[in-house]
Amino acid sequence: MTSLLRGGAANVNRAARRRRTVAALGAVSAGLLVLSACDKPTPLATVTVGSKSVNTEASCYNDGKELKNSQLKSCLQDKDVKSIKVDPDEKVRFGVDPEIAEKGWTLLMNGQPLTESSKKTYVVIPGSVFFNQQYGGGGKQSTVSLLEGGKDSGSKATGLWSFKFEKDSDS
Repeated sequence: MTSLLRGGAANVNRAARRRRTVAALGAVSAGLLVLSACDKPTPLATVTVGSKSVNTEASCYNDGKELKNSQLKSCLQDKDVKSIKVDPDEKVRFGVDPEIAEKGWTLLMNGQPLTESSKKTYVVIPGSVFFNQQYGGGGKQSTVSLLEGGKDSGSKATGLWSFKFEKDSDS
């Protein structure tokens, strides 16, 4: 038997329920606070050579708004970009999210336009191009960037994704 007065057990249950409700509301509030601090990820660009691929988020991106020329120049000089080995005899495949393709994108090699603007999500280019002096390449490595908008597309530049291509030493 309990020694609680009549109705006392109900008050204990009510207090426990109130604590659980407050704890649940606190957890939900904390979760929403954490989610609101998260940035929306930028669209991805992917490079595939043979069976190896690497993808990255944008080096420069402002939620699809126009980037200033000074921002683009700074991003083109970024040294902290993902790299992939490229055999000049292999084909290099570029894939972009549909969001990038809608605005049009241009391939840049060492900061200079390599292709005309494309609205495709997938483009294939021979690996030899990236080490050919005729196209602005040469040596053992090149920096290849995808520019969303800008250059040939007639619209403003809104994003830049960069990769470092290293000539495969086995070739």
